Amino acid sequence: MILKTYMRLFTTDAEASLATLRSLHGGEPHMRLTMNDWELIAIGDILLVAGSEQSLAPIRNSQGPIVVDDLNAAKSALEAGGATISKPIAEGPTGRYLYAIHADGNVVEYAEWKPELVQRWYRTPKESGKPSAQM
Repeated sequence: MILKTYMRLFTTDAEASLATLRSLHGGEPHMRLTMNDWELIAIGDILLVAGSEQSLAPIRNSQGPIVVDDLNAAKSALEAGGATISKPIAEGPTGRYLYAIHADGNVVEYAEWKPELVQRWYRTPKESGKPSAQM
């Protein structure tokens, strides 16, 4: 069910954060887009979420995203495991997503990417033997 996980880093200075990650990673971001008041930049298994302190405040306590192959099935599994859906399924630039509060209190974003993004950012690297951390 889980295709990929990201560690989310929050920043108010995208370029400074990205410079550090480029240096450590040795590569360039595989994704860079805008969603709401945030800039999302993915490099390897790290997702920078850049914005103002005010725009980041509502999601600062969340983890993820965890990319799944079927968001409806993930929602059912989460609810069966005692999670509460705190933000119902919504559409975003990469596909569909939701936020869940796990029974232990962790707040996690789950996402289902559009098929072409699954192919580009998951299947193609995996088929070529490239670890996701090196995308």
